[in-house]
Amino acid sequence: MKLFFKTIKYDYLQRTRSYAFLITLCASLAIAYTFVPEPNANYSTIRIADFVGDYNAAWFGYVTAIMTSVFLSLIGFYLVNSGIKVDIDTKVGQIVFSTAVTNFKYLFSKVLSNFFVLLTIVGIVFLMSIVLFFLYNNGTSFNLFQFIKPYTLITIPSLFFVSVIAVVFEVCFGRYSIIQNVLFFFLFSIMMVFVPKTEAQYALDVFGNKIVIHEMEEMVRLVSGTNEKQDLAIGYVLGNTTKASKFNFNGIDFPLIFILSRLLWMCFGICIIALISYFFHRFDVKEHLSTKLKSRVNKSSIDKDISLSQLTKLKTNYSIFPILKTEILLLIRKEKKWLWLINVIGMVLLTLVPFKMAHQIGLPILWFLQVSRLSNLVTKETFNNTHYFVFASYKPLQRVLFSQILAGIMLMLFLSAPLIIRCIIEINYVALSAVVLGAVFIVLLASALGILSNGKKLFEVLFFMITYANINGIKFVDYFGGFQTEYTYILKLLILVCTLVSLVFFMRRNQLKNMT
Repeated sequence: MKLFFKTIKYDYLQRTRSYAFLITLCASLAIAYTFVPEPNANYSTIRIADFVGDYNAAWFGYVTAIMTSVFLSLIGFYLVNSGIKVDIDTKVGQIVFSTAVTNFKYLFSKVLSNFFVLLTIVGIVFLMSIVLFFLYNNGTSFNLFQFIKPYTLITIPSLFFVSVIAVVFEVCFGRYSIIQNVLFFFLFSIMMVFVPKTEAQYALDVFGNKIVIHEMEEMVRLVSGTNEKQDLAIGYVLGNTTKASKFNFNGIDFPLIFILSRLLWMCFGICIIALISYFFHRFDVKEHLSTKLKSRVNKSSIDKDISLSQLTKLKTNYSIFPILKTEILLLIRKEKKWLWLINVIGMVLLTLVPFKMAHQIGLPILWFLQVSRLSNLVTKETFNNTHYFVFASYKPLQRVLFSQILAGIMLMLFLSAPLIIRCIIEINYVALSAVVLGAVFIVLLASALGILSNGKKLFEVLFFMITYANINGIKFVDYFGGFQTEYTYILKLLILVCTLVSLVFFMRRNQLKNMT
């Protein structure tokens, strides 16, 4: 048992001391600051028709708990879904399993370390919500219970289940990170659109926020004096905040079945871990040579004398094309070959479905499928410990970095080629420019975040958030022109791309200086 707690402790410390965690924590604080808008702000986060709640303790507690449950579940998976992989890469797993620790104890320790990492962020956001109450409230009294209650029953159980899903996906799809990313993306989307009809069905809501939203809608119906279904908006809704009416929300009394369901969701997660522990490889991961490679090794005459005169003479080549070719091949061969079948299907859909649907939904999803390829575009040297060799090459900025970025752009443009051709046929130059600039933007963003965090987690988290927001029609994060058709938008996107180019090369140049 002592080893069990030490495993949790050191795994937690290792994760929280990483740059990716610190950057995510800072980003979470910045976003949490916007969960409850400032009284004169031009946006709202939870809005029912033209009504928002009075700024009392209950509104602050429940709104921030709901937003944290959704937001942190959204990014939490990508923050913690590599615990087992890190133990494989660092050989820590083999050391742990040289002891008497069981599969269940190890996997459950990973769940708890995932949970504590997310709980750390929740604790900071919880304190931020209290600070916001004292900054924005309209003179109402402070009630700590109105903060503790929603966070305990809504946020904490949902994050525990996300921690479980991260471990389950690693055990089942450990070698296929792209499957983990995409599967969670669709699972999250399904859970978000689930609409309970009865009190018993609210127990099936993993995020636990549907019952609160339902009570808010009922209160608005009473205030407005109508029985019609009210339009609900959760997220960042811009404009029309000055005309919003107020209603008094004092929290809700959760039914017993809902409280029990939150405990059952956590118990269900533990049962899943117990089940998959029977199929865990216990770090008995053997690297097998392929049949072709074995035959080559067997047929080769290792003990034969080597004639230096017969060896190919080295030729100096300062061209960028060999490096560009290598980077393109690395991107293409990054994942399993059968995954390209999904990409081909996506390209076919860009050709067949209506233009608007292809641009607004098909393109961002197809590009998101390349998240594992783009996330280590400029960090694979560090991961494979070849960065000293690469950084010492001839003109690492103008040749190596430029080739990596150009290869990524070429991949994204190739995948979006059907949509680009349709833009040309329809003489839609605004959409054409937006798609091209969007491909450049997302590759540069992956490069910038990779160099900044020296890893891929930060980009994976942010790319997921951007893609999910675009699918839900949030224009603020539209980077490929799916929802905006003005020439001024193209100009803004061009300025942003130029800024990112300068930032990427500046950060890599400083990185090179620090290596010397």
